[in-house]
Amino acid sequence: MTILITAVSGHYGRLVVDALLERGANPADLVATARDTSKIADLAERGIRTAVLDYDRPETIAAALDGVDRVLLVSGSEPGARLAGHRNVIDAAVAAGVELLAYTSISKADTAVDFPLVADHLATEQAIAASGLPAVILRNDWYTENYTADVSRAAESGVVASSTGDGRVASATRADYADAAAVVLLGDGHAGQVYELGGDTAWSYDELAAAASELLGREVTRVRLTTAEHVAALESAGLDAGTAAFVAGLDDAIRRGSLEFTDGTLSRLIGRPTTSLADGLRAAVAVAAA
Repeated sequence: MTILITAVSGHYGRLVVDALLERGANPADLVATARDTSKIADLAERGIRTAVLDYDRPETIAAALDGVDRVLLVSGSEPGARLAGHRNVIDAAVAAGVELLAYTSISKADTAVDFPLVADHLATEQAIAASGLPAVILRNDWYTENYTADVSRAAESGVVASSTGDGRVASATRADYADAAAVVLLGDGHAGQVYELGGDTAWSYDELAAAASELLGREVTRVRLTTAEHVAALESAGLDAGTAAFVAGLDDAIRRGSLEFTDGTLSRLIGRPTTSLADGLRAAVAVAAA
């Protein structure tokens, strides 16, 4: 069984390859792809086939999928501009007759319709369903690593500021989510499933400030902002009005509960507890400082 992973030059895709190997995959059965294969040349040295795959160049997708049985489509990185590329991969997977397509979506993609990041993911899920491909949807909640910059700023300011209100986030680490993808790609019985994946514990921003305090060895205070105050602060920091509204919109979605869902599906899939907020932040800050 040959498994192809897209976007392996990114943090998550690389971790999926690592997880597949740790779970016993034969390197010769893996195809690691990226737009620039020089960024994953070390994997070729480990016996893994590497190939160019650019979502916006269909000819590269068709070539990479030759002889492939299962595919992990890692969502593109540009919100609002990734659906066409996703469709290209889906179409190529249909043409290649792959037996399973896994896609990294976002938490509650079908119901959190006012969440700024949902539209591309929901449209991709719908395109996969319409294609008739045997598929599994991995709806990943937030990455704990997303908060590395917040901790770094808190080291200087002593503040974690947000307009999330009492909203909670069921984050897990990239490695936790990558491990779940490996389980699905190597196992059977996952086709047709939609997995809502999140950390075992949904935490508040007060808890984020407390975790930052412990990690940094200094007091970190949580500052609550209104959405208007948040937008104004972001614009004062140099963001344009559209980007500031987008970022504040993410906090607003968290405030309304878009990322708080957790039912233990992720830990059940990977067979262990998910990484705690404190441990995840500690590891992320250490990597950023290296």
